[in-house]
Amino acid sequence: MPIFRADHIGSLYRPAALLRAREAFEARRIDAAALRAAEDAAIRDAVALQEEVGLPVITDGEFRRHTYSDSFTTSGLSGVVVALTEDEGWRPSDAHGHRMARRIPKVTGRIAWRSGNAADFAFLRGATSRTAKITLPGPAYIHYRTGREHISRDAYPDLDAFWSDLVAAYHQELRSLAAAGCRYLQIDETALVKLGDPRVRQLLRDRGDDWQDLLRIYVDAINAVVAAAPPEMKIAIHVCRSQDPSWQADTGYDPIADALFNRMKIDTYLLEYDNPRSGTFEPLRLLPKGKQVVLGLVASRSETLETADLLKRRIEEAARYVSLDQLGLSPHCGFSTSARPADETAMRLQRAKLKLVVDVAREMWGG
Repeated sequence: MPIFRADHIGSLYRPAALLRAREAFEARRIDAAALRAAEDAAIRDAVALQEEVGLPVITDGEFRRHTYSDSFTTSGLSGVVVALTEDEGWRPSDAHGHRMARRIPKVTGRIAWRSGNAADFAFLRGATSRTAKITLPGPAYIHYRTGREHISRDAYPDLDAFWSDLVAAYHQELRSLAAAGCRYLQIDETALVKLGDPRVRQLLRDRGDDWQDLLRIYVDAINAVVAAAPPEMKIAIHVCRSQDPSWQADTGYDPIADALFNRMKIDTYLLEYDNPRSGTFEPLRLLPKGKQVVLGLVASRSETLETADLLKRRIEEAARYVSLDQLGLSPHCGFSTSARPADETAMRLQRAKLKLVVDVAREMWGG
């Protein structure tokens, strides 16, 4: 699998027609077949957009999902349910900032693989001649989001069994995707970078967790998951810090960089570097030879289009700490991590930002 100098994180703005179809389905005005037909049409258009701007990597825009975690953690596993609550999960804290998780996974029974993304991936692969990429939530999502309190002690008196079952479910998903022809998988890891935030560390202590223990456990879980990938499957990890600094990570990569780059058995890292919250490029000095960092310098949620000169300067700054040959460029995160509407102006800006990623990558690294 080649190194991709221009990449993107996965989700795109849902077109209005698709949102209307989903609303009609939820109101029972159309059936599942009609909804899937609307999704298929929207995905074909999304593929055409990505191909037109020159991206070498194509996703389905995550158009079949409500949120990024719907793809597997809360829909593909038995034993896990979603709780929408104001009273559970992260607690509000006057000392550490409001950190309420209104949507949390709860483990109610033994975890097992139930269904996966192979059919969705097969449709995407059939819609493009370029490299098709699919995304999955990382294995740390459930534990970080919900804590021991919401993992059934009847099902899991010992958390080692929880991790074993969860990893086994991911193994089955990877085998299913590989059989469908998947050669590029992105893991969206939303917990790791938050462990460097002092407010998060305190909240973890309040619930009985030590951030350093969790860093080790989460990296071990990721390594156990990717161990099942066939040699021809490229796996990249997107380290996501969320859009909202009031309850997500307000820290750079420094506290986790050594574990991330040297203990994690991943070759490609998609790192968010779109604003000062991300810290400096200095942690990149720990990146070993043979690994790649794709710099998320284009702010997918900003209403301003970055200039090519700005992006090139930022890439050159990063290259002071790691070889330019080990770098690539992308938006910092998906354009729409949930199924929310976007107007025509936002759609045009999305296209312009994706094209900018491709154009700057060509200038910096060639065709």
